[in-house]
Amino acid sequence: MQRNICQLQVQFKVLMLITSVFLMGCAGNELGTLNSSKMQVPQYTIGPGDALSVFIWGNKDLSTNVTVGPDGYVTTPLVEDLKASGKTSSALAREMEKVLKRYIKNPKVTITITGFVGRFMEQIRVIGEAAAPKALAYRENMTLLDVLIAVGGLTEFAAGNSTTLIRTNKGAEKVQYTVRLDDLVKDGDMTANVKMMPGDVLVIPEAWF
Repeated sequence: MQRNICQLQVQFKVLMLITSVFLMGCAGNELGTLNSSKMQVPQYTIGPGDALSVFIWGNKDLSTNVTVGPDGYVTTPLVEDLKASGKTSSALAREMEKVLKRYIKNPKVTITITGFVGRFMEQIRVIGEAAAPKALAYRENMTLLDVLIAVGGLTEFAAGNSTTLIRTNKGAEKVQYTVRLDDLVKDGDMTANVKMMPGDVLVIPEAWF
């Protein structure tokens, strides 16, 4: 009997040690304390559903507007089935120029993204107690406030300050942070407004009354 009690005491101490280590690791995970100014701003990459304006200098007949297909490819005059998804507009323009060199001397291509959807893995998703939960295309310098405006704010049942932001870091490691939506929206505390990153997921829980 006493042996069993000793084993339980050891197991309890081990459990408490693991719990304390976990809490220490999570203590600094409030996203508002991160230095957002040091985050590297990613370039927007084209995704399926994006609308592109393709302009060929000196060749108006070859210039066109095109939508990236579900498979990530585009087809324009003289350029068929070119992979666009995952590339910046300038990178895609350079690849088009390489193809067009077969037909045109020194082609100059400019590509403008006129409609944004973004790659699936880079969309920002908002679930839970948002007025209109949805997936959003990432924009350069997008912040938490921009996301809240896009989803129509919070519902009356939202526990805004208990919102979890799930972010995928390099190496596909997922890290969870707590963000303070109530402080941002209701109190105007701009220290709670942080930069978003491609692929971020916001989980807004319901408050317990």
